[in-house]
Amino acid sequence: MEFVIRISQFLLSLSLLIVLHELGHFIPAKLFGARVEKFYLFFDLKFSLLKKKIGDTEYGIGWLPLGGYVKISGMMDESMDKEQMALPPKSWEFRSKPAWQRLIIMLGGVTVNFILAYVIYVFLAFGYGDTDISAKSVKDGYTVTNPILTNLGLKTGDKLVSINGEEVLMVSDIRKKLIEAEKLTVLSDNETKEITLPEDFLGQLSTGDSRSFFGLRYPFVVEYVIDTLANKGKNLKTGDIIVSINNEPLKYSDELEDRVKPFSGAEVSVDILRDGQTIPMQLNVDTNGKLGIMPGGTLNDIEKLQYYDIVRKEYGLGESIVVGFDKFTGQVSSYGVQLKKIFTPSTGAYKGVGGFKAIYSIFPAEWSWQAFWALTAFLSIMLGVLNLLPIPVLDGGHVMFLLYEMISGKAPNEKFLERAQLVGFILLIAMVLSANINDWI
Repeated sequence: MEFVIRISQFLLSLSLLIVLHELGHFIPAKLFGARVEKFYLFFDLKFSLLKKKIGDTEYGIGWLPLGGYVKISGMMDESMDKEQMALPPKSWEFRSKPAWQRLIIMLGGVTVNFILAYVIYVFLAFGYGDTDISAKSVKDGYTVTNPILTNLGLKTGDKLVSINGEEVLMVSDIRKKLIEAEKLTVLSDNETKEITLPEDFLGQLSTGDSRSFFGLRYPFVVEYVIDTLANKGKNLKTGDIIVSINNEPLKYSDELEDRVKPFSGAEVSVDILRDGQTIPMQLNVDTNGKLGIMPGGTLNDIEKLQYYDIVRKEYGLGESIVVGFDKFTGQVSSYGVQLKKIFTPSTGAYKGVGGFKAIYSIFPAEWSWQAFWALTAFLSIMLGVLNLLPIPVLDGGHVMFLLYEMISGKAPNEKFLERAQLVGFILLIAMVLSANINDWI
């Protein structure tokens, strides 16, 4: 069921983004009188799943879900239609239109991507508001388990004071700021320490077994009991919270292992918090010092125990317009920084570039419209920014040649454009293959 929910969200988001991106090209092309021969969701290599011709345009769904396209007459694109380009230009062809009109047509797709992302952020702010946790309320530090972080001298219980000298105000800021982090200031055992991150920090994180950063310390909330292990049949329920071991308070789940290990092969007394009531119970500890209980926990569990200051904000429509713009520009800026890191080999960030499997995996296992739209907004920005890269075949490549034409007053040679498209296509395929290979290594 988890696969069905994730793949449904993935395909719905991808389809929506592709169709709207291509509409961004289609609409101005039609407005300027350019003929659109094809409008396709996914690629119809050799054959299509569905197609119908309406007027001059064939609308269809291809079988290869690597994107989509509109084929505009008289345009050197990935179709490499040399025969059409060899004929004299027609009035309804792309190449016959003024350069400024062609520029608008080529920028239409990314413009729609950016507008869509902004509109989504506005309505997310209006419909859901914001929920965050004040970093100052994290009194007992964070969970640190990633070997890359522990090898730098960090450990569970350390408090993150600042990143690159900028104070951490909200917990959600940590992941965003770590992308461009060079120096961390932490409070460890009441001592302030400066941690300098290696240049290839992102690369190490990308290729390591763990992708965790600084996690919130949760109470030990029961998710489920493994029915083949020590505590099968015990009166434990999902949502129960273990609050003490042998009459000594247990605040965080990361403390449990060390506390029960001395009782390996025996029983241990615990107190369970359930629906506001404390229930004493005896639990079995196996010979490996484990309870055989899978921990879980949500923000609601933290809130009930008042571990952290949870900050909730609601916005009116006017405020949402401003908040949405801030989120949009912040995300564009953040993604720009990521791209800069990716194209700087010494950072190793390129190792973390994922393909379709990575995109699929970021969707939650349970359907959430809030998460779906937030991820769709992010992917829309990603699609827009990537399409602006000055690579022939991509929109940015066409824009680059058009700007050259507008500045110099003459169009690039068609033979040159043909070769550039071929090089761009090979480069694009190499990038896609590399990203998808990264998913599996």
